Amino acid sequence: MSVRSLGTAASGIDTMQTDLDTIGNDIANSETDGFAAQTAQFSDLLSEQLQPAGGATGNVLASTNPSSIGAGDEVAAIATNFSPGAVTQTGVSSNVAIEGSGFLVVSQGSQTYYTLDGDLQIDSNGHLATNSGGLVQGWAPGQPTTSPPTDLSIIVGSNGPPAQTQNVMLGGNIPSNATNPLTITTTMYDSLGDQVPVTLTLTPTGAGAWTMQGTVTGASKSLWNTPQTLDFGTNGQLSPVNGTAVGTGQTSLTIDNEPSNYTWTGTTAPAVDFPAVGSEAAVTQYADDQTFEVTSQDGNSAGSLESYSIGTNGVITGTYSNGNSEPLGTIALADFANPDGLDDIGETYFTPTVASGKAQLGEPGTNGLGTVQGGAVENSNVDLATELTDLIEAQTAYQANTKVVDTTSTVLQSLVQMS
Repeated sequence: MSVRSLGTAASGIDTMQTDLDTIGNDIANSETDGFAAQTAQFSDLLSEQLQPAGGATGNVLASTNPSSIGAGDEVAAIATNFSPGAVTQTGVSSNVAIEGSGFLVVSQGSQTYYTLDGDLQIDSNGHLATNSGGLVQGWAPGQPTTSPPTDLSIIVGSNGPPAQTQNVMLGGNIPSNATNPLTITTTMYDSLGDQVPVTLTLTPTGAGAWTMQGTVTGASKSLWNTPQTLDFGTNGQLSPVNGTAVGTGQTSLTIDNEPSNYTWTGTTAPAVDFPAVGSEAAVTQYADDQTFEVTSQDGNSAGSLESYSIGTNGVITGTYSNGNSEPLGTIALADFANPDGLDDIGETYFTPTVASGKAQLGEPGTNGLGTVQGGAVENSNVDLATELTDLIEAQTAYQANTKVVDTTSTVLQSLVQMS
């Protein structure tokens, strides 16, 4: 007497239980950011051959087909669905959503993991981290992206270094009827970020001709050993500066004497320069209002980090109280030859296997990697309608297998009663 049906039904019950477990986990994580839904996949077990195939012999023209009966099924794999989930704007600066291929790289303990969960935060040490405590990896400013990534730090309130002024740009109009000296002021910065109050004085010396000198209160010398000369043509355009035509790259007026009561570093002194003739901000001498001024300059004092943002290329840009913006680092992304081969270890973390291949790292938006969206997260890609449908199917299959067990039990009892 064979009870093959009991073993077959037991395998069905076991696989349907796994299916229910998988569906239940998907539904439970339908609101987990970065969660990738899973699906149980099945295959049948080896069949038992009842009768082999037979060929025609002698006068027997008919052949016989083989007969076999299955032994049930088993779980072949738990497949992960890496299709993108919906992106939600959170407005939280530390959050990122990956748009396209790629995983965030996370270091926790001595292990490296990969995740789609961009619900990140700044931990107590100023590191960009996951909710599980993993430290997001990337490259510091100036660090080559071919080198191993390191922990990323964003310490709001930290001091940013000052920058010494190297260039001051002049622009605007000097009235053609001006006969008195013209004075404009600006603030440069020395290497320590100290403010250097500079006064530039322009003195008319003839028709369309001016000299310019700069001074700093308390400094022992003027900015230039001799006054600089500015000459305007009959068309009102600034023609030569110190005898050199504007726009030739030779009119940048390098300061001869850096103010002695401030601190300067480097071999190149600050310079005063002029826009190209005919440009919107060019220095002119028309019968118009006085608009001559410092239009732009570089350099800044020290400042504290007030805010930051994450660009599509993964660059984290900090904004300081002095108005300066500086890169704080670049987020690394990783991709795999076969992402389906990654091992899901929980907490939305994945680890590579021989099936997935090794991680290929790079900046977002390069070498086939996706971009990132700051202030947003990728939601779970679980489709609840599909999961609930699968749940009903799995439940029905489970009940059907238990019915096979009940029926087989009834048959066996009947046989026992007949003996």
